[in-house]
Amino acid sequence: MKKILFWASLCLFAVSCSNETIESDNGVTNAEKVLAPVTVRVNGFSVTQEEMASGGTTRAAQTAESYTGVGAIDLAFYSGGTEVYKHTQLRGDNTTYTTFGEFSCNLPIGTYTMVAIARGYFDGDVLTMTSPTAAGYTSERPRETFCASQSVTVTAAGADASVTMNRIITRLNIISTDQISSGVAKIRTTYGGGSKSFDPTSGLATDDNGFSLTNTAVAPDNVHLGVLNYAFLATDEETMTITIEALDADNHVLFTKSVPGVPLKRNRQTTLTGAIFTASASSAAFQVETAWIEGNTVNF
Repeated sequence: MKKILFWASLCLFAVSCSNETIESDNGVTNAEKVLAPVTVRVNGFSVTQEEMASGGTTRAAQTAESYTGVGAIDLAFYSGGTEVYKHTQLRGDNTTYTTFGEFSCNLPIGTYTMVAIARGYFDGDVLTMTSPTAAGYTSERPRETFCASQSVTVTAAGADASVTMNRIITRLNIISTDQISSGVAKIRTTYGGGSKSFDPTSGLATDDNGFSLTNTAVAPDNVHLGVLNYAFLATDEETMTITIEALDADNHVLFTKSVPGVPLKRNRQTTLTGAIFTASASSAAFQVETAWIEGNTVNF
């Protein structure tokens, strides 16, 4: 089984201790209130890329700056359930960073849970993280997402940690074998399970209620529909019904295909191929192909 891991070495260390102290009114010593400057660096991503058509693989070590598949990096520190630091860097907004992939902050000496999330980013995307176990996209669609979580202790002498960031999401491709019908403006995809929210600690969905999202109908080859979406799964592997609806510009449903028993897996791409715009075509004619970790074809 091919493992496609997204490696992020986060070298974290305390540079020095601030001389700044605060007098205590409650018996807390000044030493307990010392802030240690902390730097977190995303030194590089070791990326394995699989060509979906040929099945070939290429491997390359890339820095956060050069890996353009990541458009945003979120870093947060929690003390128990209390957030003590959080910052998001956006590749396209250089006011959010000095060096993309390098974070600096001041934290009191202590032990924290550090959560790092790297993700694709487009205008309008909103990712909300409220604890080490709760995060999610409150905008319409999830994006390709990698994350890691671990305990980090900050001391006056310094601290450093390394963490591996893994892809935690599944990808669904939908390709029509028939030509897009005139009047079709949008494609609505409904997942029978999964979620747009996830637990950064486990990488699993925080619910299994399913969701819908709508894409503009696009034919990359000017003939056949192509749609790509992502979802978080409640288990590493999950089988569910995928419903595909072709809509006109006013959101009227023109064609509907419901495909049961679609196998999805984290860090794996599943491709549904079949006739969508032919009213007489059966959903059973759809083929399923999976890739990223390993590939196979399932007829149902």
